[in-house]
Amino acid sequence: MRKLMMAAALVLPMFGSAAMAEDTLKIGYIDPLSGGGASIGEGGLKTFQFLADELNAKGGILGHKVEIVPMDNKTNPQESLVQAQKAVDAGIHYITQGNGSSVAAALEDFVTKNNARNPGKEMLFFNYAAVDPALTNDKCSFWHFRWDANSDIKMAALTNYMQGEKSIKKVYLINQDYSFGQAVRTEARKMLGAKRPDIEIVGDEVHPLLKVTDFSPYIAKIKASGADTVVTGNWGQDFSLLLKAAADAGLKVNWFTYYAGGAGGPTAVKQTGLDHQVFQITEGIPNSGNKTAMEFEKEFRAKANMSLWYPRAVNEMRMFKAAAEKTHSLDPVKVAAALEGMKFDVLDGGEGFMRSDDHQFFQPIYISSFGSLTDKAKDPFDEENTGWGWHLVSKVDTAQTILPTTCKMKRPD
Repeated sequence: MRKLMMAAALVLPMFGSAAMAEDTLKIGYIDPLSGGGASIGEGGLKTFQFLADELNAKGGILGHKVEIVPMDNKTNPQESLVQAQKAVDAGIHYITQGNGSSVAAALEDFVTKNNARNPGKEMLFFNYAAVDPALTNDKCSFWHFRWDANSDIKMAALTNYMQGEKSIKKVYLINQDYSFGQAVRTEARKMLGAKRPDIEIVGDEVHPLLKVTDFSPYIAKIKASGADTVVTGNWGQDFSLLLKAAADAGLKVNWFTYYAGGAGGPTAVKQTGLDHQVFQITEGIPNSGNKTAMEFEKEFRAKANMSLWYPRAVNEMRMFKAAAEKTHSLDPVKVAAALEGMKFDVLDGGEGFMRSDDHQFFQPIYISSFGSLTDKAKDPFDEENTGWGWHLVSKVDTAQTILPTTCKMKRPD
């Protein structure tokens, strides 16, 4: 009897652990937590952990506690595949990633092939920031959903704004040399050529992704070109170091960016002294004027000690919960079907929707400038303790962001 009781004592905790595991909904976070992209990846991890805590405080998703599982990919596609396989082996059915479209392309392909080989054990890929248009065009997959506006959508909005800025005469393009950076430079040339044929492209430069530590030679080229405006999709250290070099060289031009608000970016902008000459295109800003979003921003900053870079991550997690509740299921196939065509009130206000044709999410997007805050009642949030913050310049409604897709979606039988 004593031996039987001892055996039972050993077995029962095992059953308890299994039950707890079944009650936990794990989401694999595959992004850089080391290397050149670590500061951005760590910010994303904090964001998703905050959102998991928010969901868990309200009962989780269908009663399941949400757990974010950090998986360091070092911004490397091959390492990302290793981490994705680890997620499969751990029984994780949902992964999310955002930093690096080359990584996203590898994960999209992995998940599509994995699901074809393992019916009944499918996985979904939630993309919160990788914006290469190909991901929801020629490379589209039923198993991939993107919550960020793709780079073409963002460039269309930026160039529409630039079209009306008659002071812009000479533009220099500088971008990271991979799929996203190539997409930015291609569409910038195309759209500026169509909307402002009088603008001269005086430089078009690409550089290795997250490898350059001294951008002073690039800045010297920009100065020599006579450019009055720079357009860049650079992110992470490739933006902050680029602007630091600009500050050191005294380069005084306007900047139109995708990711100036990332780690180190605001500090670098302040060092340049370019007061409201650096612009960014995003799906939300801290000083949006939306009461609910600004209350969320305040709470997030207090807990995470950073600003909210990714309002789209908020939309992603909340829509995931809504899809699961709609289907009363965590089955990835059913959740995917519920997400298709879903309309949703986004964090910063207005309605967005997930297009069924290609799983691209459409939402209002904003152009803002970074600089001194003259009306603290209207613009209360600064960035990185610089005293400078984002000020709304232009809002683009959802209907004006929609671009066609070439996606030929293949759905499961």
